[in-house]
Amino acid sequence: MRKKWMLALCLTLTACLLSGCMSMLAADSLFGTSSVIDASGADSGAAVPEDGDTVTISRELYERYRQFDELLELMDAADANFYLETDHTKMLQGASAGLLSGLEDPYSFYYDPEGWTKLWEEDEGEYAGVGILISSYYATGICKISRVFEGSPAQKAGVRRGDILYRVGEDLYVVPETLQDAVDIMRGTPGTTVDVTFLRSGEEITFTLERAIINVNQIESTMLTEDVGLIALYEFAGKCDEEFEAALNSLIAQGARGLIIDLRDNPGGWVSAARNIGDLFLDTGDLCYLVYRDGVERHDYPTFDGKVEIPLVMLVNENSASASEILTGALRERADATVVGVNTYGKGIVQMVSAVGTEGAGFQMTIAEYLTPLGNRVHKVGLAPDVEIALEEGDNGEYDFADAENDPQLKTALETMLQKMGQAE
Repeated sequence: MRKKWMLALCLTLTACLLSGCMSMLAADSLFGTSSVIDASGADSGAAVPEDGDTVTISRELYERYRQFDELLELMDAADANFYLETDHTKMLQGASAGLLSGLEDPYSFYYDPEGWTKLWEEDEGEYAGVGILISSYYATGICKISRVFEGSPAQKAGVRRGDILYRVGEDLYVVPETLQDAVDIMRGTPGTTVDVTFLRSGEEITFTLERAIINVNQIESTMLTEDVGLIALYEFAGKCDEEFEAALNSLIAQGARGLIIDLRDNPGGWVSAARNIGDLFLDTGDLCYLVYRDGVERHDYPTFDGKVEIPLVMLVNENSASASEILTGALRERADATVVGVNTYGKGIVQMVSAVGTEGAGFQMTIAEYLTPLGNRVHKVGLAPDVEIALEEGDNGEYDFADAENDPQLKTALETMLQKMGQAE
């Protein structure tokens, strides 16, 4: 009996963590917003003696525990009848994942300890894999390569941006629902190999890729003309804000009097990084503000005086999401940036990201909607460009970085910047 109550207590504390019962100490954001949750002050309402078989709890807590009776019955049934030895740790991890799946929100989910570790490895910009960034599209069921990292096994083999990830190994066909399984297989020990099949123009192409340590750069920059600079920002992760500021200073030192910020295919990331980048071009005000389910507004991402005075053009596409849209909206509304490209993705919600439990797991959960500084909604709407330029049908955007001659969207962004600077022909 005591074993059952201890399991119930464990499950309930897990539920408390996942439902936000602990005190929220700090906020940041990944694909929205993140929070650090402190369990040190939690009071479960239960008195658990060190010795003996008696646990005293309140009626309220007893009724709360009873919600988990079915889970405990299933655990007992598995212990008694499953044909293999049961693993309670994995079963409880599965229960945690199922708890969040019940929210029916694709942006709220559980990380087991391995997944939690990988999340931070990716954020730091170094991991062992094949060197591709993949965007998933639930509407079409495809997973497309949005970036191939410089010097990676994928680049050396000939994988291209725009290829569709079709199969990993012999048996795993890749759709958004199985993408994480595919990523797990492609990760591994440097020097080992994995067969990966892509679709290109309807044809299957299989590469045997040797896993290696991948160093992810989030920024590329160059001068497009003698006085127009370009910074491509691929994801709001790692130290991208520091890299961005260094690139901006370098371009200004080279004579840049106008700046194009390329956020195409940028899926978002830490809003704090977007705030730091936006603060370079904004005086005192908001990057965005958050609205919670009770209607409360929070202004957690302020900017401060001391902006760089430089004309801005934001280059976006249908895959520019979340923090990309936050930065674009703020710079358009508060720094007179001109937006070029096509309507953005429309992810106007933010997530908290936190560790949970004592085994190295974590979770992310949607907690609020964000609005632009002027109060405009983005979720499921996106940002419409000021200057619309779509790629022609069949053009998957496989252009080299800074190829303003052949890349029609970048070419239009440059023409727009020259007009802003009064240099249009």
